[in-house]
Amino acid sequence: MNQTPVTATDEGIQVVGARENNLRNVSLVIPKNRISVFVGVSGSGKSSLVFDTVAVEAQRQLNATFPWNIRHDLPKFERPHVDAVTRLTTPVVVDQRPLGGNARSTVGTVTDVYTVMRVLFANHGNDGLGQTWLYSFNDPKGMCPECEGLGRARRPSPELMTDHGKSIAEGAILLPGYTVGSANWQFYANYEGLDAGKKLADYTDEEMRTLLHGSGGTVEVTYPNGNVLSLRYEGLVDSFVRRHLKKDTGGMSKAARDKAAEFFTEGVCPTCEGARLNQKALATRIDGHNISDWSRMQVSDLIEVVAALRERLDTPLVHTIVETLEQIQAIGLGYLTLDRSTSSLSGGEGQRLKLVNHLGSELTGLTYIFDEPSVGLHPRDVSRLNDLLRALRDKGNTVLVVEHDPDVMAVADHVVEIGPRAGVHGGTIVFEGTCAELRAADTLTGQGLRRTGGIKQNPRPWGRTLPIVNATANNLRNVSTEIPSGVLTAVTGVAGAGKSSLIAHAFRAQYPGAVFVDQSPIPRSSRSTPASYLKLMDPIRKLFAKASGEDAGLFSFNSKGACEECEGRGLLITEVAYMDPVTTHCELCEGRRFKESVLRHRVRGRNIADVLEMSAEDAAEFFPSGPLRAKARALMETGIGYLGLGQSLATLSGGERQRLKLADRLSGSGTVYILDEPTTGLHLSDIDNLVGLLNGIVDRGNTVIVIEHDLAVISQADWVVDLGPEGGNNGGEIVFTGTPAELAKAAHSHTGRHLSLYLQQ
Repeated sequence: MNQTPVTATDEGIQVVGARENNLRNVSLVIPKNRISVFVGVSGSGKSSLVFDTVAVEAQRQLNATFPWNIRHDLPKFERPHVDAVTRLTTPVVVDQRPLGGNARSTVGTVTDVYTVMRVLFANHGNDGLGQTWLYSFNDPKGMCPECEGLGRARRPSPELMTDHGKSIAEGAILLPGYTVGSANWQFYANYEGLDAGKKLADYTDEEMRTLLHGSGGTVEVTYPNGNVLSLRYEGLVDSFVRRHLKKDTGGMSKAARDKAAEFFTEGVCPTCEGARLNQKALATRIDGHNISDWSRMQVSDLIEVVAALRERLDTPLVHTIVETLEQIQAIGLGYLTLDRSTSSLSGGEGQRLKLVNHLGSELTGLTYIFDEPSVGLHPRDVSRLNDLLRALRDKGNTVLVVEHDPDVMAVADHVVEIGPRAGVHGGTIVFEGTCAELRAADTLTGQGLRRTGGIKQNPRPWGRTLPIVNATANNLRNVSTEIPSGVLTAVTGVAGAGKSSLIAHAFRAQYPGAVFVDQSPIPRSSRSTPASYLKLMDPIRKLFAKASGEDAGLFSFNSKGACEECEGRGLLITEVAYMDPVTTHCELCEGRRFKESVLRHRVRGRNIADVLEMSAEDAAEFFPSGPLRAKARALMETGIGYLGLGQSLATLSGGERQRLKLADRLSGSGTVYILDEPTTGLHLSDIDNLVGLLNGIVDRGNTVIVIEHDLAVISQADWVVDLGPEGGNNGGEIVFTGTPAELAKAAHSHTGRHLSLYLQQ
């Protein structure tokens, strides 16, 4: 092992005795003002060291500097299991958690470029209003009054509210609470302006208008208690909107709100046509475009518009807008529009977008911590990401990156490999040094870096196909193609080219029976485990119930069998106001979650806690047959056989959670499988295992489609569908279809050029 010893004279962040999760008393020095990349197989301990130890301790110590009244409202960080972490600087954690936000949060607002645009239009647009908030869709003075700045409006649907084949007397009103004879029903049945016995299909336009929107006059209604009231008439639609849309419905039950929602449709606001702003704000224009026009352009196109403006209006505002837009494009997101909701962005898109604000910051001496920033990036765009990491470092910051991509490793000043393998087989430092030294090292990452690119020499033949006809989802341009049946197909292209639109939307719409394994997160609560996620707990409990004669609920740590002290958590969390929380193992059950009386019952010499502490590898031997063994073997096939069946999902890395989902879905039934970037979180050494797994699925008579950027996977496909040529408005077309060998010769394809370079390694 090439490990730098920790001494008192070393400059850098010092970590002494880290034992978080699977870390085995790890000590190291992380150089400051450098890019340090942490590598190793998924589950080896990279995140435990970088995020759960260094980042948590830095955030915890930073929060401790604030006054008590402020600390009370800050997140509470438990002190990690480590002897010491010293010489820390202020942390900036840029992880893959989705940006989220509500319907008012957009790419423009989260990067602050929309704020600068508001100032520009207020002061330099024709008919400029002078005040920036008048161009804000989050301010009552700027927002569209119809949709309140959301760009979309809920509108009542009279067609859903009434049955035109019936009369009011026969129950033509379908709204809840309007049954024949009820007070609400009488309101319309007794109104002199309506014929309650006439089918709605026979109503004149005027009669229908009276039913739905009429007002004036009175109608007598008799209530169940005998009271008779004379009420002012109000049309059915107008009344329903007033009670369910234009008033606070917070007092209504969720069931009532959900039921009412069935009678509304949502679409683009007819008043602002989705622009979110009022007409006065939209009247302000610069070179013929209003601020909404700018927001609807994709970033790459908007750059040209604002750059042209700069020739005439050379102001700091215009410079700032161009600089921010160019930064968004530089991180491979030039296909986004500024009005794109942040909640619709992927984790990788959100993480890269967070970079934009940091790049514009003049703060120095910070520690930036990234979690696989290359996720979702085409090889063409990784070099742009590296430029941004260098820019952060060159400003005088420390950059820590957890990463699997060899191209990101290449930009590192310092590389740390955690291993040698995953879970209980990892947790130690097996290498420290430069990327060049790592390439020569006898570690799994070193071996992976030395691996030369190969290509499938004999692609599987195919006959039958699964056509996609005239796909127009998102940016697809009336695309038609064929997916071969019974082979492994890779769908490729730069970010935003239309890969997911073609497969996850258009293909699935035409073939709804396909099994889809996407990248949506799985639960991470302390009570969720691989066994519960894979639905193994019920058969395990039934196994023990049958052997013991007891109720199956006794063998659940969420029910009757839970330890009374920790309530089945296996640990105790002590929280005191203004203090960091402290977690300790439950002494009564020794962290095993169950009552002692439950643990007396055994199956083949093992109690329920013993079984949940088994790794999938051990469980495959313990369960001789049936679904329990099949699920355990599925974990092994996806490379996570070392996981404990009862291990908390909160302790799993992102790559482990992705493969857990893969194990769950691939063990089901189906003839067509779609996998969205299955290499996410996978180490170089795991790629071959994944390719072997995919080939095994195909060999069993299935069709497998992978949406993928990884060239090692693409090179081993039987067929490739490449989209592009670029992202967003400049994509959405089929650039290439054929074998990987043919793709490597396609110079017009970004994927083809990079595949050719990969094969030359």
